Amino acid sequence: MLITNMKPPGQFTSIGGQAVIEGVMMRAPHFIAVAVRKPNKRIVIKNTPYTGLAQRFPVFRKPVLRGIVMLIESMVQGISALSYSANVAAEDETSGEELSKLAIALSIASAVVLGLALFVALPHLLTALTTSSQVTAKSPWFHLVDGVFKMAILLAYVYLIALMDDIHRVFQYHGAEHKSIYAFEAGKELTVENARPFTTLHPRCGTSFLLFLVVISIIVFSIVFPLFGLTQFSTIPFVNHTLMVVVKIFLMIPVAGLSYEFIKMCACRMDNAVFRAMIWPGMVLQRLTTREPSDDQLEVALASLRHVLKMEKEGSASTEQSPEFEISELGEIGVVAAQVAEFPEH
Repeated sequence: MLITNMKPPGQFTSIGGQAVIEGVMMRAPHFIAVAVRKPNKRIVIKNTPYTGLAQRFPVFRKPVLRGIVMLIESMVQGISALSYSANVAAEDETSGEELSKLAIALSIASAVVLGLALFVALPHLLTALTTSSQVTAKSPWFHLVDGVFKMAILLAYVYLIALMDDIHRVFQYHGAEHKSIYAFEAGKELTVENARPFTTLHPRCGTSFLLFLVVISIIVFSIVFPLFGLTQFSTIPFVNHTLMVVVKIFLMIPVAGLSYEFIKMCACRMDNAVFRAMIWPGMVLQRLTTREPSDDQLEVALASLRHVLKMEKEGSASTEQSPEFEISELGEIGVVAAQVAEFPEH
């Protein structure tokens, strides 16, 4: 039975993850673990030491900046993990190496360009074409309509890709990732039986982040464009709207940082009805990007979480371990005596 009204944990963890092809990546303060189910049903686990920019440069721990840095790092790590999982899941020995740094950079650049085209340029163009000449970028209504188009495109995009079998399974692993994190935050032993009852919806999910990105962009654009006179660059409509899109692209950087801060603020205060209400739309949106996982998928997510916690607890001693190994069942990774208070989400 799915528990959807379970009392939220007293503390959320800073450990997070991402679903990949037939597996889950878990990220802790100093290590990343990727667990993938092979075609022969064994689980292969790869661990990588990790030092984020915020750990090396204190300036990146500042509000807003930390969100921008986290987003960039997550994209790099996510594409690398996806490449690794694709190779493992296919057991293609001829392409078993991860993407090169150049390939990862190109993949990230392509994803960014596509995202900006779909969720910044296209909504602006549709808004300019469908609103009257009386509704310009000086009006909040222009940016509200722009936001509605953004949300419609996002929902359509997620719905359509969810129809693909492979993506449906990724969404199941996404649900498994959330259940595993919930079990850890609840202080439960990390077993399939303990994780199974939890909901697949989590307040710190990246899906919720996308929703806040749209809402906050409406507010920021409504204020910044008229305030700084950024609505009339040229008398030629096409040139004018193109330059406004360029401005919006640059503004998406601080908007992303603000969205990160907002979701952190809400997720850490889920015992408060007001913050639960603010996070609720993002939780609803997650129904499109998460699916109920099978026990086999939960086992993979828990293996990734157990191992990354084990690495964190062992510290420098863990670097002596093999960076990649296989297990046949979760029990081969011993129970880790880790508490959520050791990895709090501040």
